[in-house]
Amino acid sequence: MKMPLPENLKTLAGACSFPLYVVGGYVRDFLARLECGEHDIDICAPVPFEKFCSVAEVCGAEVTTIYKNTGTVKIRFGREEYEFASFRSDEYVRGGHAPVRTFFTENITLDARRRDFKCNAVYYDVNNGTFIDPLGGVKDIADRTLSTVDRADKVFGEDGLRLMRLARIAAQTDFKPSDECLEGAAKNRSLVADVAAERVWTELDAILHADGKYKVAGAQYYGLKLLEQTGVLEIIMPELAQGKGMAQPEKFHNHDVLEHSLRTVLYADAGIRLAALVHDIGKPYCMSKNGNYYAHEKEGARIAEEVCNRLKVPKKRREEAVALTALHMYDARLDARESKVRRFIVRHFPLFEKLLQIKQADFSACRDETYEAPCVTKWKKIYEDMRGEGVPFTVKQLDVRGDELIAAGIAPQDTGAALQGLLECCAVQRLKNEKSKLIDCALKMRLKR
Repeated sequence: MKMPLPENLKTLAGACSFPLYVVGGYVRDFLARLECGEHDIDICAPVPFEKFCSVAEVCGAEVTTIYKNTGTVKIRFGREEYEFASFRSDEYVRGGHAPVRTFFTENITLDARRRDFKCNAVYYDVNNGTFIDPLGGVKDIADRTLSTVDRADKVFGEDGLRLMRLARIAAQTDFKPSDECLEGAAKNRSLVADVAAERVWTELDAILHADGKYKVAGAQYYGLKLLEQTGVLEIIMPELAQGKGMAQPEKFHNHDVLEHSLRTVLYADAGIRLAALVHDIGKPYCMSKNGNYYAHEKEGARIAEEVCNRLKVPKKRREEAVALTALHMYDARLDARESKVRRFIVRHFPLFEKLLQIKQADFSACRDETYEAPCVTKWKKIYEDMRGEGVPFTVKQLDVRGDELIAAGIAPQDTGAALQGLLECCAVQRLKNEKSKLIDCALKMRLKR
């Protein structure tokens, strides 16, 4: 059974006087028959990286990066990229993430032992077309199991990032961690605190979108539940984990605060899953401070921003999650008048579609009901009515420009507020989106101020 490989890689292997292996996720996914759109291909060999680089360059590859300490290099054939590593064995200080000493070796079993899970330690000899399985990874792949390459306590104790990788790989592949694996992760859960925040966020983000990798339904929820089960969640997001066991009104909820949050991610569209995770993060704080959940969205927005800053979440993602958290409770009881909803829509129009999505996911997660949320139905109807009336939703859609308002007598510093006011007049007072009417309205608003 031969693996499909790019021609450049086969040519490179043929030029080597030593065996060149593909290892890791690409091999695992081939044997597990997991398919995805793009794949990273990791390669390795029992030779110094300098020897490999000299062959790669003769074959037309560009060496783009070299890490001498670990014998790792990155090469590129046009758009094809590969990461090569010399066989090695690493020595760690507990929880250090990076090895303190590296020993280069020709022993494939020692190289396999430095990895994380057996399923990622199966090698494919490119020239011979054969698989080498030093640790029993082929059986784990067949059984769809995650077990560690050595004692789980040792493997997770060496590198706290493996705690996140466990949840991410299990979620993406739908492999089930062994009991020893879970016990070792739980025992070493505190070590994730020593990992750089950016690395933790990268893994968490991949977990939030784990269902997209191999189309495993509910994968994002499974990954988060593994973080909860191993205790890692309470280390990386203690504000969220505090919702475990915190009851909610049975009339509206079947789950405690934490489970509801995780299920909101389960039901959420891919684009809003960070917001889905943190939308109720203010509830534990409000309950401990006030004995109720009142205004949890306000406190939640504050806490969500703190958490996102701590995890180094990119600015755009952070701002959107914070805004959706702050706004997700508006009209939850369906008591907002239509005029107020219209005003709310134009004020927050850039987020309108995602607000509908977060409201739907929040509703579905309450009692696992997947029909359309009443608030979503109400808002969609109002929105369609507005569209039918020709209501502009953005300043660009107004039939008047800022310079035209200035020419009509509006002070330059008041132009922004005037344009926003005109949007709301069109939405609430049904003002026609016509230039002359808009200018007259702007002048009247100026006089009232």
